[in-house]
Amino acid sequence: MSLKVERGRTLARSQALQILFQAEALDKPVDQVLDGDFLLSKGPLNEYAEKLARGCYANLDRIDNALHEVSDNWSLYRMPSADRNLLRIAVYEMRLQTDDPIDDAVVINEAVEVAKAYGTDESARFVNGVLGRIARADELPGHDVEPEDDSDADVDVTDADDQDDESHE
Repeated sequence: MSLKVERGRTLARSQALQILFQAEALDKPVDQVLDGDFLLSKGPLNEYAEKLARGCYANLDRIDNALHEVSDNWSLYRMPSADRNLLRIAVYEMRLQTDDPIDDAVVINEAVEVAKAYGTDESARFVNGVLGRIARADELPGHDVEPEDDSDADVDVTDADDQDDESHE
C-alpha cells in the first residue's frame, strides 16, 4: 500500500473503503460489520472512517443512482468492488456530507490516490473521470425524481400504446 494512504483523512478513506468492501462481501449492513470483527490494514478505526462508511451505507441508493447516471457503459456491479466502493465514498463526501464540506478537487485527488493503492491499473483514471462528471453536475445526478413525473410517464406510455394498437388495426 502506498505511504500516501497511511495518514490523516486519506487513511480514514482507506479504512472506510475496507469497511464497505467487507459489508458488501459478507452481504451485511455496515452497522453489523462495525459491531463485529472487522479487518483493517492499519488501525485503529478512525472516527471519520466510521462516519464515511455509515453515511455511504445510509445513502447507498441515492449514491448508486448517481453513479449509474454518470457511468456510461458500466453497470455498478461490473466495476471492481474497490472502485465501486471508493466512488461511493467520494460521492458521499462531495454531495451528501453537509456538516464538513470538502472541496470537490480535494475529494477527487484523494480518491485517485486511494484508487492507485487498492484498484487496478485503470482505476485511478476511471475514478477521476466518473467523479469529474459528478463534480460538474449542479446537483447529485439521478436523484429526487418526483412521483408526478413517473405518473405522467405512465400516461404517455399508455397513450402511445393505445395509438400503436389503433395503427395496427
